[in-house]
Amino acid sequence: MTTSEPERDRPDPSLNAIISERRQLINMAYRLLGSLAEAEDVVQETYARWYAMSRPQQDAIESPGAWLTRVAGRICYDLLGSARARRERYVGEWIPEPLPDSTEWINGRQGSASADPADRVTLDESVTMAFLVVLESMTPAERVAFVLHDVFRFSFPEVAEIVGRTPAACRQLASSARRRVRASQGPATPAAQRAAVVRSFKEAWEAKDLDALIALLDPDATGIADGGGLVSAVLEPVEGAERVARFLVDIADRAADLTITERLVNGQPGLVARPDDVTVAVMAFDVVGDRIRRIWAVRNPEKLRPWTTG
Repeated sequence: MTTSEPERDRPDPSLNAIISERRQLINMAYRLLGSLAEAEDVVQETYARWYAMSRPQQDAIESPGAWLTRVAGRICYDLLGSARARRERYVGEWIPEPLPDSTEWINGRQGSASADPADRVTLDESVTMAFLVVLESMTPAERVAFVLHDVFRFSFPEVAEIVGRTPAACRQLASSARRRVRASQGPATPAAQRAAVVRSFKEAWEAKDLDALIALLDPDATGIADGGGLVSAVLEPVEGAERVARFLVDIADRAADLTITERLVNGQPGLVARPDDVTVAVMAFDVVGDRIRRIWAVRNPEKLRPWTTG
């Protein structure tokens, strides 16, 4: 090698440090956007911007990780601004993309726990379906300020660089978002109890036991489906325990070959529906005490990519 050869042919001493940020970026982008596909696109664009810089430009950045986070956060913030318009045109209800257990999801497909952990979303309370749905009700600035500060522990000056507000304004945004989260939360239900309720729901549904289903549902229960206009799905929320139960029994009557399996959905007990080996629906539940308050059924095949076999 001579000194006249291009700089890019030299080994990049910061490559490992840059690549190690991928998991953090995926986790942040998924929580900000509620879409794994969009999160992956954001991370790809972030890395593209890094490698579009010259080596001297890269070397001048004191903290590459902080730079990557700021860029990814800003891309997410801009996407959130246009997401509202896109979702107004969306056919039916829009539900965040569900994720299976982190040991099973790798690069959008099922796999083994030995695969690269940088390609997994960490599942915790900040990624439950109920939490993501609350995030959807926030303004883009509220969502970014809250997720980055309360979930990822960024300082308000760091958040301010991303949303283009003052640190004091970001503090107010996060506080407003926090109030929304608190207002939406019911009493905490132990994990074992949540799992037992979902299992009882599955058994009652398979048995087409209308009374048992009604007993498991909160009187004001809501069922929401997301087909995205690509598959059949009810376009408006179904409200009230009896209406939800009757709707579920009707589905069971029309889909005799459906197999219902218990699976973790965004880290919480959920159900997966398959007629054969093809996932046609993933259901997440908001369980309060011994009743189900909300059911989210994702039918849009574009959002079921992580659940496909093979």
